[in-house]
Amino acid sequence: MLARLARNAADLRNALLDLLFPPRCVACRRVGPWFCVSCCASIEKILPPLCNHCGRPSAISPCAYCAKQLLQIDGIRAVALFEGSLRAAIHAFKYQHRTELAPVFGTMLSEYLLTFPLPADTIVAVPLHADRERMRGFNQSLLLARTLGARLDLPVWEDGLTRTRATQSQTQLDAAGRRENVRDAFVAAPRARGARVLLIDDVCTTGATMDACSAALSACGAKSVWGLAIARAL
Repeated sequence: MLARLARNAADLRNALLDLLFPPRCVACRRVGPWFCVSCCASIEKILPPLCNHCGRPSAISPCAYCAKQLLQIDGIRAVALFEGSLRAAIHAFKYQHRTELAPVFGTMLSEYLLTFPLPADTIVAVPLHADRERMRGFNQSLLLARTLGARLDLPVWEDGLTRTRATQSQTQLDAAGRRENVRDAFVAAPRARGARVLLIDDVCTTGATMDACSAALSACGAKSVWGLAIARAL
């Protein structure tokens, strides 16, 4: 109830602001779409060669990172690098309640999968802890999952994963700290058994969060788990 009220209040605020001040691109501030064609075109997409496992740009596979710490997830991919206009757009989406960007990002994800398909019977979003979701008013990864599911005609299991404890923000932690921070922080629904799961998040850095989610899904018998993010932070 509180999350819905917060979301409705934010949507109403944004609608009123849009009437008073025409929408502007969240990256370049030009009047027009929330993420203009020029800024969309400027993002640096992640294309082969890349590490077959973690998806980092790399001439060798496994990459240097995976050679030291191999993730248990089947693989991770991301559409583009987390920098420039895309970074600004994701920050606006995530922290400024610019949920109007969800269709733009959903298109990016669906177009990526048309070129680089991943095995999937269902889509699951990386969950927020209930307390954080109440404060933010929404789970950005779930909005992406819903948009992508509608485009691909794939079911979205909104209860596929639950974050069982509040974890520290990953942004200030190193790779080892990130892994420990999210270890055993997720529980998967029993219906994951036998499913090929496509795990969706907004940004991937070390892959620790997706790997922890994958561990929970695999413990419930998921056949495979592949992660897909809008952006990869290097």
